[in-house]
Amino acid sequence: MNKTVNINLANTLFHIDDDAYNKLRRYLESIKRSFSGTPGSDEIIADIEARIAELFLEKMENERQVITQKQVDEVINVMGQPEDYMVDEDIFEDEPKKTYDAPRSKAKKLYRDIDQKYIGGVCSGLEHYLGFDALWIRLIFILLAVFTGFGLIAYILLWILVPEAATTSQKLDMRGEPVNISNIERKVKEGFDDVADKVKNVDYEKVGNKVKSSSKTFFDAIGDIIMFLFKVFGKFIGILLIIVGATALIALFIALFSVGLLNAVHFPGVDFYEIVGTTGVPVWVLSILLFFAFSIPFFFVLYLGLKILVNNLKSIGNIAKFSLLGLWLISVGTLFALGIRQAAEFANVGSVNVREEMVLENPNDTLIIKMKESAYDHNMENVHFGRMSFTYDENDNKILISDDVHIKLRKSVDSMININIRKDAHGSTLLAARERAKAIDYGFSIAGNEIIVDEHLVTDVSNKARDQEVTTTIYIPNGSVVRFDESTRGHVSSGILNDKGYYRSGIIGYTWTMGEDGELKCQNCPDEPEDTDEEEEGGKIIINEDGVDINLKDREDSFEMKINEDGIKVKAGEKNNN
Repeated sequence: MNKTVNINLANTLFHIDDDAYNKLRRYLESIKRSFSGTPGSDEIIADIEARIAELFLEKMENERQVITQKQVDEVINVMGQPEDYMVDEDIFEDEPKKTYDAPRSKAKKLYRDIDQKYIGGVCSGLEHYLGFDALWIRLIFILLAVFTGFGLIAYILLWILVPEAATTSQKLDMRGEPVNISNIERKVKEGFDDVADKVKNVDYEKVGNKVKSSSKTFFDAIGDIIMFLFKVFGKFIGILLIIVGATALIALFIALFSVGLLNAVHFPGVDFYEIVGTTGVPVWVLSILLFFAFSIPFFFVLYLGLKILVNNLKSIGNIAKFSLLGLWLISVGTLFALGIRQAAEFANVGSVNVREEMVLENPNDTLIIKMKESAYDHNMENVHFGRMSFTYDENDNKILISDDVHIKLRKSVDSMININIRKDAHGSTLLAARERAKAIDYGFSIAGNEIIVDEHLVTDVSNKARDQEVTTTIYIPNGSVVRFDESTRGHVSSGILNDKGYYRSGIIGYTWTMGEDGELKCQNCPDEPEDTDEEEEGGKIIINEDGVDINLKDREDSFEMKINEDGIKVKAGEKNNN
């Protein structure tokens, strides 16, 4: 069992065992003795301690980890011993200074070089990182700013996002040099040498330095303003994220407990889920899955907003983060699997046909096709799945009804009138779809010369909503006279051939005779549509055997175009109101 102590190294708290602490203490004391009396010794020692703290943090997996002697040895090996770098300058005054030949770092880090800056130090920092002269980088930014505007935007973004090399360790990282005792000492001494040289050359560089200092002061002020505005904008974004995240979480909590779990609020969609869904998953389980799938992202949105506003906000920890991520992945994955299973319920279409032969009381009379008005209130629940909705039968049992019924008319192959009712439904398998189609309740009746079909199909709620559909096809012999009642409007199918080219409900209200070719012949349709009002309002378009005649008119002028075998004739002019 080893004793541990707490130390404050470069304003960072570390837990270190007693043996490692004694070794680190002796190492730092030897460094202090080595640099005693050296110009800038305090800054050198402070930078060395900061670098040691950085190395410890890199080796720690969590903030409670204890620094051991092994880790101290590894740090000392990186930093080196003071005797590896010190030279007796009085004895070897004319000899070149010996230094520790340490390998260069493999990768540089991007910082802004504030020592060589003119505005924000971006270009001088890129010089170290990319290896290009800062002059060329500045010219590139200027050209991009002048010709595209991108240069200015890129510079401002780099100015905001790239940190400045403030400490000696950061300056060495910027140049890709190992951050050890030798380089820290050299860098600090270079700073003092630069100050001495500037003092010696103050008269020579006085004007240049004054101009440069003024420019730095001006651009520093601009930089401070930009940073202030960026921080204000960041705070605004943080507040917005908090509002969005908190509002969404509150709404999801209310929905979960009032609808999904307790069903305290009657929501029609909850009942309808049982009709549409086929997965067998209870509503409360689906509600919890949906809650986690949506609430976890909004929680992190809220957390991000708090992190933006509160600088020292305590982290929720990696365990909590990964647990929430895993829970979210499980919820989304489960919902995805349920969605695939739900989609499979509509993969197959099953059909059943019921065909009957009909005998009319007076076969020579006009056959009238009507629809029986439904006795059910299909808008009772006001929730629909396609054209299907809830209602109740005469015994107050909940049923499903749909007005997805269609009527077709075809020529019979014999002299008899036949009716064929085809029922369609979807299912995960063809057999399941056919069974669901058989369960559809739909009928017709004959009253005199009227064929009356139901307005709605009906099925039990246990059959679910699976795009149930009914198509009634009536076959009549050649020469039969037929008329569609107004009640069939909206249910007449397309594809009924007629000599007028009317589409779907356009044939309603007229009397038709079935032709030999299977095409209906109209008995009372108007020969030509009245076009007097159309000509007065906006002109006319006539298409016949003579060609295409287009006459478009408005209140100010007229335009005429005629296309026939002679070619194309276009005429435009002012409208004659006389």
